[in-house]
Amino acid sequence: MRFASLGSGSEGNGLLVEWGETRVLLDCGFSLSDTERRLARLGLVPQALSAILATHEHSDHLSGVAPLARRYGLPVFGSFGTLSLLRDALDAAQLRPVADARPFTLGGLDIEPFAVPHDAREPLQFVLGNGRLRLGVLTDTGCATPHIEQMLRTCDALFLETNYDPRMLAQGPYPPQLKARVRGRFGHLSNGEAAELLSRLEHGRLQRVVAAHVSQKNNTPELARAALSAVLGWAPDAVAVADQDEGLDWQVLQA
Repeated sequence: MRFASLGSGSEGNGLLVEWGETRVLLDCGFSLSDTERRLARLGLVPQALSAILATHEHSDHLSGVAPLARRYGLPVFGSFGTLSLLRDALDAAQLRPVADARPFTLGGLDIEPFAVPHDAREPLQFVLGNGRLRLGVLTDTGCATPHIEQMLRTCDALFLETNYDPRMLAQGPYPPQLKARVRGRFGHLSNGEAAELLSRLEHGRLQRVVAAHVSQKNNTPELARAALSAVLGWAPDAVAVADQDEGLDWQVLQA
């Protein structure tokens, strides 16, 4: 089982997860041509995809979903709230509603949706596994909840939001209203909040931890790495960072 990022941040997101012949793209916030280019960088063509999972409707996650799904006939899985934004862009047969705490299987992948607090219509995040390995994905959540902790407690890899450094956000260029939204309970996780969540999870199985959705204006990869590695007792460079432009190359998990 392996995963890779097409790019992660406020300008576009896409996460690939592969097991056997099943390849799922979690979110797509890029234009069709950019998505094709980013897939090619990872050695894939869009025809190799099995489906798209949509976490929520914000443009950096959803703007490229309909063009990609329409061009290549892909099914799109997401909450009723998220899929309602795609009803006019895709055939009804392509829209596959899923719900919090209702796992389903797609090809060889077991997929567990879970609800998160974010300022969107029924936002979801996902745990993806193959029966032996589990990848937990958590971005775009304003705070950690007991439900989130339960879902991520025993994972072999984590793709974890470290969106902002509080001092950089406070001193940065965002207007006050946007700053309040980012640090609010329905906004994003700071480095410290992500590290606190990580400290409450089990670490024994962790093979990979990725700092994701790192703000280009209110954070740095070094600060995100330092926060997570300190909790894990790892060297900072052992924590990967999903870059906005370059994404993240394939990360292989082994049972």
